[in-house]
Amino acid sequence: MHPRVLHKKRATITELPLYYSGHLLKKNSKEKDFKKYHGELRGATLFLYKDDTQDTYTERLDLEQLKSMEMESPYQRKVPTIFTLTLQTEEVHLKMDNADTGEEWRGYILTVVKKEMPSKLHLLPGQLFQLQEVLAQERGRIAPLLPPRPSVPFQASPSSSPPDCSSLDMPECFFNVTREEAKQMLNANPEYGNIILRPSTLANNYAVTLRQLMSSGPVMKNYRVTSTNSGFVIELEKPVKVTSLNHVLKYFLEQTECVKCISPTPLPKAQVAPMLRSQPKEVFLPPLAKPEEGEYVDPDDHTLKLGEKDLSR
Repeated sequence: MHPRVLHKKRATITELPLYYSGHLLKKNSKEKDFKKYHGELRGATLFLYKDDTQDTYTERLDLEQLKSMEMESPYQRKVPTIFTLTLQTEEVHLKMDNADTGEEWRGYILTVVKKEMPSKLHLLPGQLFQLQEVLAQERGRIAPLLPPRPSVPFQASPSSSPPDCSSLDMPECFFNVTREEAKQMLNANPEYGNIILRPSTLANNYAVTLRQLMSSGPVMKNYRVTSTNSGFVIELEKPVKVTSLNHVLKYFLEQTECVKCISPTPLPKAQVAPMLRSQPKEVFLPPLAKPEEGEYVDPDDHTLKLGEKDLSR
Protein backbone atom coordinates (compact mmCIF):
# COMPACT_ATOMS: atom_id res chain seq x y z
CA MET A 1 0.00 0.00 0.00
CA HIS A 2 1.31 3.44 -0.92
CA PRO A 3 2.44 5.39 2.17
CA ARG A 4 0.06 8.28 1.40
CA VAL A 5 -2.90 5.91 1.10
CA LEU A 6 -1.82 4.13 4.29
CA HIS A 7 -1.57 7.42 6.20
CA LYS A 8 -5.01 8.52 4.98
CA LYS A 9 -6.59 5.21 5.96
CA ARG A 10 -5.10 5.33 9.46
CA ALA A 11 -6.30 8.90 9.86
CA THR A 12 -9.81 7.84 8.82
CA ILE A 13 -9.85 4.93 11.26
CA THR A 14 -8.46 6.82 14.26
CA GLU A 15 -10.06 10.23 13.48
CA LEU A 16 -7.13 11.91 15.27
CA PRO A 17 -4.19 14.05 14.08
CA LEU A 18 -0.75 12.42 13.86
CA TYR A 19 1.86 14.08 16.08
CA TYR A 20 4.73 11.59 16.23
CA SER A 21 5.57 8.07 15.09
CA GLY A 22 8.34 5.51 15.12
CA HIS A 23 9.38 2.01 16.08
CA LEU A 24 9.27 1.00 19.73
CA LEU A 25 8.97 -2.08 21.93
CA LYS A 26 6.18 -2.62 24.42
CA LYS A 27 5.16 -5.04 27.16
CA ASN A 28 2.79 -4.92 30.09
CA SER A 29 3.69 -5.84 33.65
CA LYS A 30 2.56 -9.46 33.16
CA GLU A 31 4.63 -10.10 30.02
CA LYS A 32 8.21 -11.28 30.13
CA ASP A 33 9.47 -10.11 26.76
CA PHE A 34 9.06 -6.92 24.76
CA LYS A 35 7.20 -6.99 21.44
CA LYS A 36 8.11 -4.73 18.54
CA TYR A 37 5.54 -2.27 17.19
CA HIS A 38 5.22 0.75 14.99
CA GLY A 39 3.74 3.43 17.22
CA GLU A 40 1.71 6.50 16.28
CA LEU A 41 0.84 9.23 18.73
CA ARG A 42 -2.47 10.67 17.54
CA GLY A 43 -4.10 13.21 19.82
CA ALA A 44 -3.59 11.86 23.32
CA THR A 45 -3.77 8.22 22.19
CA LEU A 46 -0.89 5.90 21.32
CA PHE A 47 -1.81 3.48 18.51
CA LEU A 48 0.35 0.38 18.07
CA TYR A 49 0.72 -1.47 14.76
CA LYS A 50 2.51 -4.76 14.11
CA ASP A 51 4.62 -2.94 11.51
CA ASP A 52 4.60 0.24 9.46
CA THR A 53 2.61 -1.41 6.63
CA GLN A 54 -0.45 -2.28 8.75
CA ASP A 55 -3.44 0.02 8.27
CA THR A 56 -5.42 -1.09 11.36
CA TYR A 57 -3.92 -0.77 14.82
CA THR A 58 -3.38 -3.82 17.03
CA GLU A 59 -3.50 -2.01 20.37
CA ARG A 60 -4.19 1.48 21.66
CA LEU A 61 -3.23 3.23 24.88
CA ASP A 62 -5.43 6.04 26.18
CA LEU A 63 -2.79 8.40 27.53
CA GLU A 64 -5.41 10.64 29.15
CA GLN A 65 -5.36 7.95 31.85
CA LEU A 66 -1.63 8.44 32.39
CA LYS A 67 -0.71 8.89 36.06
CA SER A 68 3.06 8.88 35.67
CA MET A 69 5.84 8.25 33.16
CA GLU A 70 9.11 7.19 34.72
CA MET A 71 12.48 6.43 33.11
CA GLU A 72 14.08 3.26 34.47
CA SER A 73 17.64 4.61 34.18
CA PRO A 74 19.21 8.09 33.81
CA TYR A 75 19.44 9.65 30.35
CA GLN A 76 22.46 8.30 28.44
CA ARG A 77 23.09 8.82 24.77
CA LYS A 78 23.13 5.75 22.46
CA VAL A 79 21.74 3.55 25.21
CA PRO A 80 18.26 1.94 25.00
CA THR A 81 15.68 3.70 27.14
CA ILE A 82 12.80 2.07 29.01
CA PHE A 83 9.83 4.02 30.33
CA THR A 84 7.22 2.79 32.76
CA LEU A 85 3.79 4.26 32.06
CA THR A 86 1.34 3.92 34.93
CA LEU A 87 -2.23 4.17 33.68
CA GLN A 88 -5.44 3.95 35.67
CA THR A 89 -6.00 0.28 34.77
CA GLU A 90 -2.55 -1.07 33.88
CA GLU A 91 1.19 -0.56 33.86
CA VAL A 92 2.99 -0.53 30.51
CA HIS A 93 6.69 -0.56 29.66
CA LEU A 94 7.95 1.12 26.48
CA LYS A 95 11.48 0.59 25.17
CA MET A 96 13.25 2.74 22.58
CA ASP A 97 16.49 1.92 20.74
CA ASN A 98 18.35 4.91 22.14
CA ALA A 99 17.97 7.72 24.65
CA ASP A 100 17.51 10.43 22.01
CA THR A 101 14.50 8.69 20.50
CA GLY A 102 13.18 7.96 23.96
CA GLU A 103 13.47 11.62 24.91
CA GLU A 104 11.42 12.63 21.86
CA TRP A 105 8.70 10.12 22.75
CA ARG A 106 8.71 11.38 26.34
CA GLY A 107 8.43 14.98 25.23
CA TYR A 108 5.51 14.34 22.89
CA ILE A 109 3.61 12.09 25.29
CA LEU A 110 3.86 14.45 28.26
CA THR A 111 3.05 17.47 26.10
CA VAL A 112 -0.20 16.08 24.68
CA VAL A 113 -1.27 14.68 28.06
CA LYS A 114 -0.51 17.75 30.19
CA LYS A 115 -1.23 20.27 27.41
CA GLU A 116 2.07 21.96 28.22
CA MET A 117 5.72 21.26 27.42
CA PRO A 118 7.85 19.59 30.09
CA SER A 119 10.30 21.98 31.74
CA LYS A 120 13.41 19.89 31.07
CA LEU A 121 13.93 18.18 27.71
CA HIS A 122 17.17 17.05 26.05
CA LEU A 123 16.07 18.11 22.55
CA LEU A 124 17.50 20.28 19.80
CA PRO A 125 15.98 23.73 19.06
CA GLY A 126 14.30 22.42 15.90
CA GLN A 127 12.74 19.53 17.82
CA LEU A 128 11.48 21.88 20.51
CA PHE A 129 9.93 24.10 17.85
CA GLN A 130 8.10 21.10 16.35
CA LEU A 131 6.90 20.18 19.83
CA GLN A 132 5.55 23.70 20.34
CA GLU A 133 3.60 23.38 17.10
CA VAL A 134 2.12 20.09 18.28
CA LEU A 135 1.14 21.69 21.59
CA ALA A 136 -0.66 24.50 19.76
CA GLN A 137 -2.41 21.98 17.50
CA GLU A 138 -3.52 19.82 20.42
CA ARG A 139 -4.81 22.83 22.36
CA GLY A 140 -6.66 23.94 19.25
CA ARG A 141 -8.15 20.48 18.85
CA ILE A 142 -10.00 20.75 22.16
CA ALA A 143 -10.47 24.54 22.22
CA PRO A 144 -12.34 26.68 22.88
CA LEU A 145 -14.05 23.91 24.83
CA LEU A 146 -14.94 20.29 24.40
CA PRO A 147 -18.56 20.09 23.25
CA PRO A 148 -21.04 18.70 25.79
CA ARG A 149 -21.54 14.96 25.61
CA PRO A 150 -24.96 13.79 24.36
CA SER A 151 -27.49 14.39 27.10
CA VAL A 152 -28.46 11.24 28.99
CA PRO A 153 -31.09 11.65 31.71
CA PHE A 154 -30.01 10.45 35.13
CA GLN A 155 -31.51 7.19 36.28
CA ALA A 156 -33.29 7.85 39.54
CA SER A 157 -32.94 5.30 42.29
CA PRO A 158 -36.18 3.64 43.55
CA SER A 159 -36.14 5.81 46.68
CA SER A 160 -35.73 9.14 44.91
CA SER A 161 -38.24 11.37 43.20
CA PRO A 162 -38.14 11.73 39.41
CA PRO A 163 -36.38 14.84 38.08
CA ASP A 164 -38.57 17.86 37.44
CA CYS A 165 -37.62 20.35 34.73
CA SER A 166 -39.80 23.05 36.29
CA SER A 167 -37.26 23.69 39.04
CA LEU A 168 -34.52 26.33 38.92
CA ASP A 169 -32.34 26.60 35.82
CA MET A 170 -29.03 24.81 35.83
CA PRO A 171 -26.06 27.09 36.69
CA GLU A 172 -24.30 28.63 33.72
CA CYS A 173 -21.13 26.63 34.28
CA PHE A 174 -22.85 23.23 34.24
CA PHE A 175 -21.63 20.97 31.44
CA ASN A 176 -22.58 17.36 30.81
CA VAL A 177 -18.99 16.11 30.62
CA THR A 178 -16.81 13.52 32.34
CA ARG A 179 -14.18 14.34 34.94
CA GLU A 180 -11.40 14.00 32.36
CA GLU A 181 -13.23 16.25 29.88
CA ALA A 182 -13.76 18.86 32.59
CA LYS A 183 -10.05 18.75 33.36
CA GLN A 184 -9.21 19.31 29.69
CA MET A 185 -11.68 22.18 29.44
CA LEU A 186 -10.19 23.99 32.44
CA ASN A 187 -6.57 23.41 31.39
CA ALA A 188 -7.21 24.58 27.84
CA ASN A 189 -9.22 27.66 28.79
CA PRO A 190 -8.07 29.17 32.11
CA GLU A 191 -9.05 32.62 30.87
CA TYR A 192 -12.73 31.58 30.80
CA GLY A 193 -12.86 30.48 34.44
CA ASN A 194 -11.65 27.72 36.73
CA ILE A 195 -14.68 25.83 38.03
CA ILE A 196 -17.14 23.44 36.36
CA LEU A 197 -20.26 21.73 37.67
CA ARG A 198 -20.84 18.35 36.03
CA PRO A 199 -22.74 15.09 36.54
CA SER A 200 -21.31 12.52 38.93
CA THR A 201 -21.16 8.86 37.98
CA LEU A 202 -23.59 8.26 40.84
CA ALA A 203 -27.25 8.62 39.81
CA ASN A 204 -28.89 12.00 40.52
CA ASN A 205 -25.68 13.43 41.96
CA TYR A 206 -23.23 16.05 40.73
CA ALA A 207 -19.54 16.91 41.01
CA VAL A 208 -17.46 20.06 41.04
CA THR A 209 -14.13 20.18 39.22
CA LEU A 210 -11.95 23.16 40.00
CA ARG A 211 -8.51 24.26 38.90
CA GLN A 212 -6.40 25.89 41.60
CA LEU A 213 -2.98 27.52 41.24
CA MET A 214 -0.51 26.23 43.81
CA SER A 215 3.14 27.14 44.27
CA SER A 216 4.01 23.99 42.32
CA GLY A 217 1.61 24.83 39.49
CA PRO A 218 -2.06 24.19 38.56
CA VAL A 219 -3.81 21.43 40.53
CA MET A 220 -7.16 19.83 39.69
CA LYS A 221 -9.54 18.96 42.52
CA ASN A 222 -12.88 17.18 42.36
CA TYR A 223 -15.68 17.30 44.91
CA ARG A 224 -18.85 15.20 45.06
CA VAL A 225 -22.20 16.93 45.52
CA THR A 226 -24.92 14.60 46.81
CA SER A 227 -28.63 15.21 46.21
CA THR A 228 -30.97 14.98 49.21
CA ASN A 229 -34.69 15.55 49.72
CA SER A 230 -34.03 19.04 51.05
CA GLY A 231 -31.17 20.17 48.83
CA PHE A 232 -27.54 19.20 48.28
CA VAL A 233 -24.57 18.18 50.41
CA ILE A 234 -21.01 19.15 49.45
CA GLU A 235 -18.93 16.17 50.57
CA LEU A 236 -16.11 17.73 52.58
CA GLU A 237 -14.48 16.66 55.85
CA LYS A 238 -17.34 18.59 57.44
CA PRO A 239 -20.24 18.20 54.97
CA VAL A 240 -21.85 21.45 53.87
CA LYS A 241 -25.62 21.55 53.22
CA VAL A 242 -27.10 23.98 50.69
CA THR A 243 -30.51 24.35 49.04
CA SER A 244 -29.54 24.69 45.36
CA LEU A 245 -26.78 24.04 42.86
CA ASN A 246 -26.29 27.79 42.54
CA HIS A 247 -25.49 27.85 46.27
CA VAL A 248 -23.01 25.00 45.71
CA LEU A 249 -21.10 27.18 43.26
CA LYS A 250 -21.49 30.26 45.45
CA TYR A 251 -19.83 28.37 48.29
CA PHE A 252 -16.79 27.41 46.21
CA LEU A 253 -16.48 30.83 44.62
CA GLU A 254 -16.56 32.57 48.00
CA GLN A 255 -14.45 30.14 50.01
CA THR A 256 -11.72 29.29 47.50
CA GLU A 257 -9.53 31.30 45.17
CA CYS A 258 -11.67 30.47 42.15
CA VAL A 259 -12.18 33.49 39.93
CA LYS A 260 -15.38 32.56 38.14
CA CYS A 261 -17.41 29.76 36.58
CA ILE A 262 -16.26 28.67 33.16
CA SER A 263 -18.87 30.01 30.76
CA PRO A 264 -17.66 31.04 27.33
CA THR A 265 -20.15 31.84 24.59
CA PRO A 266 -21.65 30.78 22.30
CA LEU A 267 -21.56 27.22 23.64
CA PRO A 268 -24.82 25.27 23.94
CA LYS A 269 -25.72 24.26 27.47
CA ALA A 270 -26.00 20.59 28.30
CA GLN A 271 -29.49 19.71 29.42
CA VAL A 272 -29.77 17.62 32.56
CA ALA A 273 -32.89 18.05 34.62
CA PRO A 274 -32.16 18.79 38.29
CA MET A 275 -34.32 17.40 41.06
CA LEU A 276 -37.21 19.55 42.30
CA ARG A 277 -36.03 21.95 44.98
CA SER A 278 -37.73 24.44 47.24
CA GLN A 279 -36.97 28.12 46.64
CA PRO A 280 -33.47 28.97 47.87
CA LYS A 281 -33.11 30.78 51.15
CA GLU A 282 -30.23 32.76 52.51
CA VAL A 283 -27.62 30.23 53.58
CA PHE A 284 -24.76 30.94 55.96
CA LEU A 285 -21.92 28.61 54.99
CA PRO A 286 -18.97 27.53 57.11
CA PRO A 287 -15.60 28.45 55.59
CA LEU A 288 -13.92 25.89 53.37
CA ALA A 289 -10.59 24.82 54.79
CA LYS A 290 -7.80 25.96 52.53
CA PRO A 291 -6.54 22.85 50.70
CA GLU A 292 -2.94 21.88 50.93
CA GLU A 293 -0.91 20.93 47.93
CA GLY A 294 -1.54 17.35 46.82
CA GLU A 295 -5.08 17.35 48.21
CA TYR A 296 -7.44 15.44 46.00
CA VAL A 297 -11.09 14.82 46.76
CA ASP A 298 -12.67 12.37 44.35
CA PRO A 299 -16.42 12.91 43.85
CA ASP A 300 -16.84 9.67 41.97
CA ASP A 301 -15.51 7.42 44.72
CA HIS A 302 -17.67 6.25 47.60
CA THR A 303 -14.88 7.15 50.03
CA LEU A 304 -13.58 10.68 49.87
CA LYS A 305 -9.97 11.39 50.73
CA LEU A 306 -8.08 14.46 51.83
CA GLY A 307 -4.46 13.55 51.29
CA GLU A 308 -4.21 10.16 53.00
CA LYS A 309 -6.92 10.91 55.50
CA ASP A 310 -10.13 8.86 55.41
CA LEU A 311 -13.16 11.17 55.42
CA SER A 312 -15.86 8.54 54.88
CA ARG A 313 -16.83 8.55 58.53
